Amino acid sequence: MSGAVAAIRPFREADWPGVWAVLEPVFRAGETFPHDPAITSEEAHRAWIGAASATFVAVDADGALLGTYYLRPNQPALGAHVANAGYVVAEAARGRGMAHALCRHSQQEAIRRGFRAMQFNLVVSTNTAGVAAWTRNGFRTIGRLPGAFRHPRLGFVDALVMFKPLVAEGA
Repeated sequence: MSGAVAAIRPFREADWPGVWAVLEPVFRAGETFPHDPAITSEEAHRAWIGAASATFVAVDADGALLGTYYLRPNQPALGAHVANAGYVVAEAARGRGMAHALCRHSQQEAIRRGFRAMQFNLVVSTNTAGVAAWTRNGFRTIGRLPGAFRHPRLGFVDALVMFKPLVAEGA
């Protein structure tokens, strides 16, 4: 794995084993996503791929998977103009700006798909790397949900709601 992003491209079904290899340790740890740590590959596929409008992967020049994200409407119908996304970076690619690259790509893709804003509903407050990455990408914390996430080691911790307009107000 060279670590440098060669491409961020749409997910292909052949990518699933690599995506699952990136997701599984994160989901099993139970520290940043609300999924059951005992989630199966099939359940994760439904959540990450099946429930998304689009899923993307970042790969290096050798084709190694560096990270992934999904994009979908945050709410149905009258709230569908606000995007929601989830991101996971491969362990070996962390600390190299991968989350920033995925977030930047997801915002561009959201705009291309007609979304007017992006909202993260459950950013675990103890996920300091995630909070810092989203803040650097222009997201503001607009709410704090006390004790909304059951962390496996820390108990009940706060979750943040983070938001960013993607188009100018009134546009």
